[in-house]
This record gives sequence, C-alpha cells and structure tokens, in this order.
Amino acid sequence: MRDNSLTIMAMGIFVVFLVGQSLVGHATYNADQREHGDPTVGYVSYLGTGHFGETVFENWESEFLQMGAYVLLTVWLRQRGSPESKSVTGPEDVDEAPEGHASDPGAPWPVRRGGIPLWLYRNSLSSAFMALFALSWLAHGFTGANEFNEEQVAHGDRPVSVVTYMTGPRFWNESLQNWQSEFLAVGTLVLLSVYLRQQGSPESKPVHAPHHEG
Repeated sequence: MRDNSLTIMAMGIFVVFLVGQSLVGHATYNADQREHGDPTVGYVSYLGTGHFGETVFENWESEFLQMGAYVLLTVWLRQRGSPESKSVTGPEDVDEAPEGHASDPGAPWPVRRGGIPLWLYRNSLSSAFMALFALSWLAHGFTGANEFNEEQVAHGDRPVSVVTYMTGPRFWNESLQNWQSEFLAVGTLVLLSVYLRQQGSPESKPVHAPHHEG
C-alpha cells in the first residue's frame, strides 16, 4: 500500500469525484426533464445517457491531450529554472540511447529485446496518452451527439449524424474550452515552479535552490 499510495489515493479521489458527478448530474438531468414535462430516469439509466457521457469524456479528452502533449513538448522545449523541464544545457539521462543498456539488471523486456519492441517502447508513454485522448475524443463525439439529438427531438427538430455533430461549433466549443484550460494549468505550473516552492514535493525544487537552477 505504501509503495503505491500515490496512485491509490489519486484513483480513489477520481472515483469519489466521478460518483459525485454522476449523482448531481442525475439530479440535474431529472430536474430538466420535469421542467420540460418529460419522464425522469433512474440512476442506472442516467449513466447511459449522453448527458452523463458527454460531460465525462469531454473532460477526459482534455486531460489526456494535455499529458500526452506535455510529455512530447518536454523532449524538445525548455524552461530555465523549472523542475518540470530538462536543463537548458547538456544532455540528461532521459536522452541516453537505450541500446547500450540491454544487459542492465532489471532492464525492461523491450530494452533487452531491441528491434521493433524497443522502437515501440521508447515512445510508449506519449503514445498511450494520445491513444487515450483519441478514444475519449471519439467517446465525447458519440455521447455528445446523443445528447444533442435528444434536445433536437425535444424541440421538434431533426437529429444529426455523429460526423455532423463533431464538425459543428458546439462540439468544438466543448473541446476547446477544456483544452485551453489544461494548457493554462501546465504553463502556470512550469512558470510558478521556477520561483515558488513546496517542501517535500518532487514537483518542486528544494526550498533553498536558486531560481535559475532546474
């Protein structure tokens, strides 16, 4: 438990907040239904609605995009004095070619195997985040189209296809308003970590470290 406490706590908080979102979302959805004279739905049925799915996946997509893009951006870009960045001068351990470590004790299997497995593994972190982003983005599109079409039918209008919805302004408004906030948070963390400290956190420099040191 201690060795994995950070992951356990983060995922535990995620589950608590997701359940909380589903409960208040269910209440909000049924309030809207009653306001329009439509039948309410049970909690389990609500979890299958576009109203719930859209709000979940549009946020997931922005988080995974942020993390995947940040992993890639930190390969090439720098911020002097930030612990979130590599040093502005000289190579670091993460830049070292893995081929020379095939015989290291505990080296991951792709490193020992080499070839295509190593080629895939050396970019697996950013690839995983981008794959999760793509899946969440598509799920946002499908659930958002479902929610949009429920509104269309309620107002006597024709439903639209998923493609039509995903190329429309509503979908992109939902996506971009989340994307911009995620990159604002990342940029703020990178910049504030140059000058501010949190003792005991690996996301911070030592309290006594000069501002210009990464």
